[in-house]
Amino acid sequence: MSHLTRRRFLSRGSVALAGALAVVPVVSGAVKLTGPAATPGDTSVPLVVHVRDVASGEISMLVGTEQVIVRDQALALRLYAAARPSR
Repeated sequence: MSHLTRRRFLSRGSVALAGALAVVPVVSGAVKLTGPAATPGDTSVPLVVHVRDVASGEISMLVGTEQVIVRDQALALRLYAAARPSR
């Protein structure tokens, strides 16, 4: 198992954040949330994206206090590729 340095953690975290931000436009048309978390211009709401299964494309998103599950295999593969270190 490779040693996780602070630099590697920050670079992978940045890639994960960029991937999470890429999800927002894709999901905004497919999912309608209720309450203040659904405000399109509100970027202060925390967003966490968890790719549960790359093969099936199952992605769990935590937006504020809501959980949204989508299936988008192409997006899951792009996020997986972005999170892998370049070799």
